[in-house]
Amino acid sequence: MASPKPVLRQHLANLLWSRREREQARGSLRQSVHELQDTLGPTWGHLFFADRHQLSLRGAGLEIDALIMAQPVAISPQFFDRFEYPLLEDLNGLDPAFDRWLDDERSRFRRIGRTIGEGLLAKSDGPATAIEAAEKLLALDRTHEAAWRAIMRGHAERGDHGAAESSYERCRRVLAESADTRPSPETEDLIGRIRMQASAGKPSAQTAPAQLFPPEPASPAAAVAAPRRDKPALRLRVAALRAIGMDKGDGLALGLASEIYAGLSRFRWITCVPDMLSPGPTNPAAAHGDTPPAPEADMVLDGTIQYGPGRVRIIVRLIDLRTDGEIVWAGRFDRPIDDPLSMQDELAAAIVAQVDPELMKHEGRRAASTQLSDMTAQDLLLQALPAIYRLERASFSDARTLLEASLRSDPASSLAHGWLAYWNLLYVGQGWSPDPAESSAEAIRLAERAVTLDPGDARALTLAGHVRGFLGRHPEEATALHDRAIALNPNLAIAWCFSGLACVYSGRHEEGLKRILQAIRLSPSDPHVFFFDQALTIAHLLLGDYANAVEAGRRATEINPLFSSSYKCYLSALGLKGRDREAQEVLRRLLELEPGFSVQEALLRSPFTCPADIARYADGLRRAGLEEHGWRESGTALAIAQSTFDLGPGAPRLKVAILDNTALSG
Repeated sequence: MASPKPVLRQHLANLLWSRREREQARGSLRQSVHELQDTLGPTWGHLFFADRHQLSLRGAGLEIDALIMAQPVAISPQFFDRFEYPLLEDLNGLDPAFDRWLDDERSRFRRIGRTIGEGLLAKSDGPATAIEAAEKLLALDRTHEAAWRAIMRGHAERGDHGAAESSYERCRRVLAESADTRPSPETEDLIGRIRMQASAGKPSAQTAPAQLFPPEPASPAAAVAAPRRDKPALRLRVAALRAIGMDKGDGLALGLASEIYAGLSRFRWITCVPDMLSPGPTNPAAAHGDTPPAPEADMVLDGTIQYGPGRVRIIVRLIDLRTDGEIVWAGRFDRPIDDPLSMQDELAAAIVAQVDPELMKHEGRRAASTQLSDMTAQDLLLQALPAIYRLERASFSDARTLLEASLRSDPASSLAHGWLAYWNLLYVGQGWSPDPAESSAEAIRLAERAVTLDPGDARALTLAGHVRGFLGRHPEEATALHDRAIALNPNLAIAWCFSGLACVYSGRHEEGLKRILQAIRLSPSDPHVFFFDQALTIAHLLLGDYANAVEAGRRATEINPLFSSSYKCYLSALGLKGRDREAQEVLRRLLELEPGFSVQEALLRSPFTCPADIARYADGLRRAGLEEHGWRESGTALAIAQSTFDLGPGAPRLKVAILDNTALSG
């Protein structure tokens, strides 16, 4: 399927024998290559190229149906029917890594098929052909609302209002069952107009159907409501690193590139494409001009290797090929040369962990400058992330709108469900939600949906796990999700941090601290680094290491002074350390972010499950000067609400009265 582009041997070994040791996997690949060469024989053997590092299929007489299907301009309506069948249906279960690759390819083919189906629907020249084209599109994507509307519109134009109403009901059931959502405003508006026409009787001969059911508007608002979904994931080319001054760097350069390629391929939103090697002794095909041009890519990751006495230095760069080679990030990594293979694994993990957030930041900035009509579901999601990291209230609110638009565009996106769940979690954690119980329930519902939609999406799994641990107060369930996420993608720094927090919540402080430190080692400049330091503050506080808790808290609040959660355990540590002057300043800043915050509210929102941890946290807050009771501003008339909360076995029952101070004078 990569033909005529070559594929790295290591990439194939990682895909097909991921559960075996590296040398055993390479041996299996060598055996398979020999068997393939024998099977092709002299008649077709010329189509198969194999060298030390890469394999490829190319040449006259080779035709691959999957590649033809991936070219929408060459598709006839009859060929479109092939998209109804799963790609490589008989190859399920070969290997977990191959299954993940196959899922991604099937998703890509569904997107291509959907694009072709949408084109056929747009070209339909009457109600009958529109209904037929829409039914074909729905066979590929049951939740495609534009297709449902085309069927409803087609039946209405033919005067069959009952069939239009029946189609609407089918659409509503499918969306509820498949995407846990309701029809969009556009669909509701259309069925409303159809019902009005039905109640008024048949249209007059002077009224054209197009006037009754005009084409859907292409306004900016409509673009946000239903953005395009046919844009492929970000294409990143991983180049072999260039060794400076010493030939012996070639092996490490190629091995490291293979590790980075395999690591980045684990991120669902990135499509990695192989790089073509330069002519040389390790690539005789390139020396004779047989290597085809490098595959198209949006960005390239390249770099250099330089050796020193007992050490190696790697410098890598991310280059945006869409903006005349702009360097968007560069990183330097120095390591001792003790165990070359271990060093290679460690370097690759560090590079991969830092490339992912840098790509997200860069693509988020690009998405912000994209025309609304050109935005995809992924563009909308990426544009929302910087506002989630910044936590400025106005832009944070806008981020929800973007995430919801992304979800409307792609209702089956596990990642959009996960990020929206995380948004609701922060909405509660910042004290902004007017109804914390409702926001918490929404976050838990979205998190559960994310896991159901794609149990193999590591980022969605860990986001869902954090919601379960923090809002659901089920740290053991959260740990299981985080462990699965780390197994799927061990280079995902945020999964290590969330996993560490789940351990801390359940009282396993030492283990939690180790995992949080691993997140920082993997990605020391992560956009979430303030969150990593906040997690360190919690772990150190509950371990009784108040000095380190204070230092971590100071770093967290300096990096992101708008994240109110960073101040709470920091304040508790200052109270327990007896640093009253600093505690007064931190308390002032906390109350600016969350007016009326109190010890009782801190306990109500605390995710800790061990009574000793809860008691330590509360004791520190009291010593720092936080009021036992408080009130919050809501801008409404005087309201008094009383509730009783059970904090667990052995803990006192709390009765809380919440007063709206905006209605009080003085």
